[in-house]
Amino acid sequence: MMKVLVIGGGAREHTICEAVKRSDAELYSIMKNLNPGIRRIARDFYLHDETDVEKVTEYAVSKNIDLAIVGPEAPEEAGITNALREKGIAVASPSKEAAEIETNKEFMRSLMERHGIIGTLKSRAFSDVREAKKFIEMMDGEVAVKPVGLTGGKGVKVAGDHFRNIEEAVKYAEEVITKKIGGEARVLIEEKAVGEEFTIQAFCDGSTIIPTPAVQDHKRLLPGDDGPNTGGMGSYSDASGLLPFMDRNDYEEAVSILQGIVEAMGREGRDYRGVIYGQFMLTGEGPKVIEINARWGDPEAMNILPLLKADFVDICMAMVEGKLSRKRVGFERKSTVCKYVVPEGYGTNPMADKEIFVDENAIKKEGGQLFYASVNERDGKIYTTRSRSLAVVGIADRIEEAEKICEKCLEHVKGEHIFIRHDIGKKELIQKRIDHMAMLRG
Repeated sequence: MMKVLVIGGGAREHTICEAVKRSDAELYSIMKNLNPGIRRIARDFYLHDETDVEKVTEYAVSKNIDLAIVGPEAPEEAGITNALREKGIAVASPSKEAAEIETNKEFMRSLMERHGIIGTLKSRAFSDVREAKKFIEMMDGEVAVKPVGLTGGKGVKVAGDHFRNIEEAVKYAEEVITKKIGGEARVLIEEKAVGEEFTIQAFCDGSTIIPTPAVQDHKRLLPGDDGPNTGGMGSYSDASGLLPFMDRNDYEEAVSILQGIVEAMGREGRDYRGVIYGQFMLTGEGPKVIEINARWGDPEAMNILPLLKADFVDICMAMVEGKLSRKRVGFERKSTVCKYVVPEGYGTNPMADKEIFVDENAIKKEGGQLFYASVNERDGKIYTTRSRSLAVVGIADRIEEAEKICEKCLEHVKGEHIFIRHDIGKKELIQKRIDHMAMLRG
């Protein structure tokens, strides 16, 4: 039996672990928080900082791990993949060099420009606030201001949503530089893209990519797309593999952009093996790249992996060995709706260490799937941390049905200090997206 190590302790990693178990592999886990869902299905687990390359490698070697899968981006940036490969362990996640497509936004934009890949946005990176100000003024303040490095999906601010004028945009750009938000005294200024965001994730073996159904995430904390940006409050997918506001051409164009990025990485000696995640804005002129991530999305993995019909570990080994073109990868033709339960104050000042009550059997009876995220389990009780707590996924033929299942399941999650964005997947919000795209396309 193959021994598989999954690195990370969130809901995305719980989803990956469940997929590993369905492949009849022996599951091992390294996580910094005690995720009860992972703990129950793992043969063994190690509670430790996932970015500690030395300790992670030691554990993998001591357990004779055959295959490792890295969940979050931070361990990739730390060089976990490279260290494990040096020990002869197969890793179905990108190397440190390949993961720079996510960990350095400036590199991603410059790669697309160097190789003439369509779908990019006008952008420039700055270390000097005065130069950044000139560029923002040139763009009439219609910009997105981004730290160059990793911020857990929470560092981006966009004109109209987070600042109202040029002065506020410049002020945030200065804050990014002076406070080294994202780990570097540098800021990326991009033209603002107007449209509807969507995600396409794809298996990749360095040359071949196999795309998965499109998903729409909801970054804003509050209903109606209001409030601060978060790591993602929930997401949905449609049985068609597309989304209600897009067509097949939009999907194919986005996939061709991902293919172009993988090929460009190969030409630059950064062989990309693992899942690649494209976050796109569907504009009136077609898909534009917002960011590329070197991993499964969180929450988007929870919309996709439960639908996978093929053997997950088998696909992971095909990515490692460059044999994806020989694999048939199919998905159930079902719609999904995923909603996160988060601690009260999430996005600003989250309330940690508060007990959550979860009736797992009731959720199962309602037909939903439960994935634990950043919670801790102590003495059989579950407590919040400062990050997202758990996610529930409804699966059905239509989005509307999947959303109802998800909501029924959420009735079985209780706590005095929790919050859920209930409008995700509801008919009214989806119609708003459809109308928005119809208006942009004239």
